Amino acid sequence: MGKKQLWMVIAGLVALNCFTIIFFLSKPEWASSNGETVATVGNDSISRQEWLNELEARYGKDTLKDLVDQKVVEQMAKKYHIKVSEQDVNRELKMMKTRYGTYGQQNGNEEKWKQQIKDNILLEELLTRDVVIKEEELKSYYEQNKSLFDIPDSYHISQIVTKSKKDAEQTLRELEQGSNFQALAMERSIDEFTANQGGDLGFVSEEDERIPASVFNKLKELKPGKWSKPIKTEKGYTIVFLHEKVPGKKYSYKEVKGQIRRQIALEQMDVPVSAQTFWKEAKVDWFYGKGEKE
Repeated sequence: MGKKQLWMVIAGLVALNCFTIIFFLSKPEWASSNGETVATVGNDSISRQEWLNELEARYGKDTLKDLVDQKVVEQMAKKYHIKVSEQDVNRELKMMKTRYGTYGQQNGNEEKWKQQIKDNILLEELLTRDVVIKEEELKSYYEQNKSLFDIPDSYHISQIVTKSKKDAEQTLRELEQGSNFQALAMERSIDEFTANQGGDLGFVSEEDERIPASVFNKLKELKPGKWSKPIKTEKGYTIVFLHEKVPGKKYSYKEVKGQIRRQIALEQMDVPVSAQTFWKEAKVDWFYGKGEKE
């Protein structure tokens, strides 16, 4: 599995975790109000129990599997004395944000991302714990792929693109009067790729071809939480909002040695990066069958 594909899996797991929290933490309240109506359509109604049954049918197995996988990884990591440092988690989060382009405003709580990244590193360490990679091979990989570990200054931005200066100035006035940037982007932006996301472009760097030089030059002057004045571009006029700036960093061989070892080892093993590998060892017994895999 490629690294970018892996980050997309993590993104999906984080979203699933959000559903898990809502579903399980609220269950006692739901159980006591099964007859409550949650929606009406004309003379027809939808009960809370109907809603919950549909949620469980669609997401129940995946949600439970995710919870089981988390517990399996935790227990196996303790068994084999495997730990992950905060530095490793922060480094991979930074790479995910800036290099792989899978992190944006819609991705929610950063702490959930960090926990999922930690769990993923633990799983990779568990799967590759007996694999030995020669130092020469690790160093050779680093030298041949230095660009992967050279992170440029990156900016998490949203944008509103309008056809005319008049529309842009009107939008700016509404922002200054307290209107929501995301809502205005969805309503007014003519950029088909970001409008539905509330203008969110995720993280971009100076080498990103999606960002005109005129916009990027203004972007570098902004402080997080601020928006620019309308900027003339080929498409019309752009107002850009800066959520966060991540300073660039060039990682040394020592800092990424463990990451390289895991990646090479997984490629050599050619096995799924899945906690289900350890289900039997962890003696999993769940609602869908004792130790049964999907």
